[in-house]
Amino acid sequence: MKVIALVTAKGGSGKSTLAANLAVAAEATGEQVFLLELDRQGTLARWIDRRTADTPAFDRISSASELVPALDTLDKQGFSLVVLDTAGHDSALATAAIQAADLCLVPTRPTPADLEATQPTLEAIQSTRRKFAFVLNQTPVRSSRLSEAAAGLRVLGILAEPNIAQRNDYQDALGQGLGVTEFNPSGKAATELAALWAWVQRKLKGKA
Repeated sequence: MKVIALVTAKGGSGKSTLAANLAVAAEATGEQVFLLELDRQGTLARWIDRRTADTPAFDRISSASELVPALDTLDKQGFSLVVLDTAGHDSALATAAIQAADLCLVPTRPTPADLEATQPTLEAIQSTRRKFAFVLNQTPVRSSRLSEAAAGLRVLGILAEPNIAQRNDYQDALGQGLGVTEFNPSGKAATELAALWAWVQRKLKGKA
């Protein structure tokens, strides 16, 4: 079983939206996915409530001591992938998620404030020697800022591909309890998200 953690100390970076969409995209490639919410805001819980499909499986935990036993149980139940969605601030639970992850994804928007806010998360990840990658998220479709942000992140670590542009499909899908790959399979958002999952999958297999 592999574990992905969406982590960053900056709120509003799109962790929950990415978590939901990666879970849906992973299922489409045959993964048995469990989505575990570690954020009291409950964005994913509300998404699940709107969702008519029975998968991905979902639950919430609120303390760091619950995480390892929960993951052990999910492994025994035969899940192949667990996606952890963490809160937008430093906490013992976020630290536990980093420690448990095979891969940490650090979403960041291409703004100076967001890029600066990755530093505490990066330090926490590096202290545990976990694998990680940045995800440029909610990006303008076209902007000179993108290449500058990408270059800066590559200095700090690996940048996942592709960038995830800010597109209406994400919010429209979220409102209907869907992933973008279900909501508009031929849309640009779906294409980008499927490509991001393919990159993550290769990374988990040591091929990226």
